[in-house]
Amino acid sequence: MDATVTAAGGRLLEQYLATPLIDSVELNRRQQCIADFIENSSDSRILQASLKKIRDLTRIISRLQNRIRNPRELGAIRDTLNQLPSLLQILVEMEGIAVKELASRINPFDELREILSSSLNDELPSKLEDGGIIKQGYNSDLDYLLSLTTNNKTWISDLERSEQTKTGIKNLKVKFNGTFGYFIEITNSNLHLVPDYYIRKQTTTNSERFYTEELKEKEKEILTAEDRALAQEDKLFKQLVERTLQESNQLLKTAGALAEIDLFLGWAQIALEWNYCRPSLGDDDSLEIEQGRHPVVEQMLRKDLVGIAGSHSFVPNDTWLKSNSDQIALITGPNMAGKSTYIRQVALIALMAQVGSWVPADRCHIGLVDRIFSRVGANDELARGNSTFMVEMNETANIINNSTARSLIILDEIGRGTSTYDGLSIAWAVVEHLHRGPTEGPRTLFATHYHELTKLDQTLSRLRNYCVCVKEWNDQIIFVRQVMPGAADRSYGIQVARLAGLPTSVIDRAKVILNELETEGNVIQEHLFKKKAAKDLAKQKKSLEPESQLSFF
Repeated sequence: MDATVTAAGGRLLEQYLATPLIDSVELNRRQQCIADFIENSSDSRILQASLKKIRDLTRIISRLQNRIRNPRELGAIRDTLNQLPSLLQILVEMEGIAVKELASRINPFDELREILSSSLNDELPSKLEDGGIIKQGYNSDLDYLLSLTTNNKTWISDLERSEQTKTGIKNLKVKFNGTFGYFIEITNSNLHLVPDYYIRKQTTTNSERFYTEELKEKEKEILTAEDRALAQEDKLFKQLVERTLQESNQLLKTAGALAEIDLFLGWAQIALEWNYCRPSLGDDDSLEIEQGRHPVVEQMLRKDLVGIAGSHSFVPNDTWLKSNSDQIALITGPNMAGKSTYIRQVALIALMAQVGSWVPADRCHIGLVDRIFSRVGANDELARGNSTFMVEMNETANIINNSTARSLIILDEIGRGTSTYDGLSIAWAVVEHLHRGPTEGPRTLFATHYHELTKLDQTLSRLRNYCVCVKEWNDQIIFVRQVMPGAADRSYGIQVARLAGLPTSVIDRAKVILNELETEGNVIQEHLFKKKAAKDLAKQKKSLEPESQLSFF
């Protein structure tokens, strides 16, 4: 979902994804901004190219307010403000009320832009003490001090040539360092040519350093001018920072609008490229998706299969959930058939809709959910001493204890971390609990390999069975990836094991063991069925007997 081109736009995307909304008015505003950018696609491309030149105003203002002051950051504000007139012009000319509202939140900062453009050099140093920040012509006092510095350095060059001529020492140099200031350096081989008015300053290995009274006086003049020029630049720079910070609230407001424009332009680009639709949102309890697709898997499939002959695109599927009728979708099917992908795509589509994005589907309606709960994958927490099964149970408990009739829940293979019968009983009880209440419950997608759970549709009125279809041919399976009403007849685990490359001897032995276990299981199930029937009959007879009387003495 990240097609942003600015740092602020990327942060806003992260913020939106972390804080989905149930405010349909704000969500519709975001959707309409995307729609406006799609309708003005050619201008949108120009706008996105201009945004690449926008700097991170929010972070820069924060640093300036905290007195972390870098001349280049003030230059970044200037460069950003210089982009605003053309950006505003494009936005104003676009069709759409939502885009025009975004444009109204951008201040062109005509006065501040003129001040920064006229005062700052095009190329700025990274440190304030390096100087070279303020343009020539902006401040007459600074111009005078800089001219002194320039003229004095010319004087130093002239002095060097003059002394070379006077003394006949061709390699005489006038140099400067921070410790000794300006000095005349003469190599040891030429010391016999040094005139009497030279005053010794320092001795080095290969040379002697001298100064003259004239050079000492000029040194004071030069250093004073440089220091005064740096002090004046520092003063002017601080004035510019303070003037900029006077506009901090408006700058932050403009930065927020630019971040939204960046994000919505990116979402519009994705919606066009991947054929997303605008979801409708409501306060009802339904969730309807026609030809929905997993936004991540779909993109990865195209990238991975580019140029591969006979490659297949993502297979879309429909989803229908409603809290008071089709509340629980129990999904069965073999491993690798696509159960996990399907339930995750529904959760992701709901999340995308509730951050304001368009979604990967032909049509979508979301009755706004208050929370999205997910129990998928197999994870442990070894450092905390929690096994995979314990983590699974903790997450399931959180879902059961905190979900409401407005929630969306996806559950993948509940109970697989323990023994078969323990796992089945837990999964069974969880489904029954989620079906709670006589009229409604949280919209739930429950993927499982426990085919026994498919019988629950006989006792739970709001549960519907679905399966991920496969085709079987010569003991081989082909994954169709299509979710259809009904229950899968078996898990096809051995066929999947063959696809994974298990040796033929292992596969053949697994078939024999499976046949024995299924036969044993059928016997056990028949025994349990007869036992339950006898128990129900006994309860029925007992209910027909007269009630016992309780006597008090």
